[in-house]
Amino acid sequence: MIDRRKFIKQGSLLTTAGLVASAVPFSGMAQSGKNMQPESKSKKSKWLDGSRLVVSVSMQFEAGGQPENAESPFPQNMEKGYKDLPATTWYEYGYKEGIPRMLDNWDKLGVKITSHMVGSAVLKNPALAKEIVDRGHEAAAHGMNWATQYTMSYNEEKKFIKDGVDAIKKITGFDAIGYNANWLRRGENTLKILQELGFLYHIDDLSRDEPFIQKVNGKDFVTVPYTLRCNDIQLIEGKNFSVDQFVHQVKMEFDQLYEEAANRRRQMSISFHDRIGGTPQMVQAAKELFTYIKKHEGVSFKRKDEIAKMALEDKTTIIE
Repeated sequence: MIDRRKFIKQGSLLTTAGLVASAVPFSGMAQSGKNMQPESKSKKSKWLDGSRLVVSVSMQFEAGGQPENAESPFPQNMEKGYKDLPATTWYEYGYKEGIPRMLDNWDKLGVKITSHMVGSAVLKNPALAKEIVDRGHEAAAHGMNWATQYTMSYNEEKKFIKDGVDAIKKITGFDAIGYNANWLRRGENTLKILQELGFLYHIDDLSRDEPFIQKVNGKDFVTVPYTLRCNDIQLIEGKNFSVDQFVHQVKMEFDQLYEEAANRRRQMSISFHDRIGGTPQMVQAAKELFTYIKKHEGVSFKRKDEIAKMALEDKTTIIE
């Protein structure tokens, strides 16, 4: 198992690049912001649906699925054989307070998100997992637990992924077609397995700011790219940014991508974890950010399954 906090503190960079269903899709065009010149979306847009820029929001549902004595903000000096009780409460916050607060905020903002769900967390908190789907959000798979996939054999990994998908289906009724590995650390067989299991896309790739297609087992498979630059686990927990710093950095990211989107297909990815992004101050940060973003013409918020399907339909999507 990977120690996330040690990984962050070392300042490492991830080198490898968290759904066919009845949930209601969302694509909200924002109103024009002040001081903006009118423009023809038909000439500017590089997205099939006419969006100038697509924003994709992730909400990781992990709390309750973590291993005993998992890493936390507390010093890792517990003696072996003793349970880290404060750390347990740190994770409990994610499903007791964090996700419920974020769900209410998404409703107020009119935003639909993709929730990457750990199978064991779903089984421990079934009502909450079902509520996420019932509110119109996408359930994507995030493994059965926090085990390290790249060390597994082909059959072990296939069972590990399928067990997580089955847990989501059993509790929520949602057929997960999107995948996120623990800390993006997929193995050499992961994409082949995902294709075999009927997945449409994965997010474990940091190489682009737009979706792309690659051939896996002779079929098209989509990457809906992820980022650490607009991610609460990297910035708030890992670097101890203030909320103001987080908001500023994400706004700067948006401004640059929006500018580029006049001539290129651009996607912005923002990620929130249950126990971090669901704190009162971070929910206020999301409210400020998304209110700002929605003032810009041609911006739409989309679930990752929507992005993947649109990428497959668009003949101009990059193929690698």
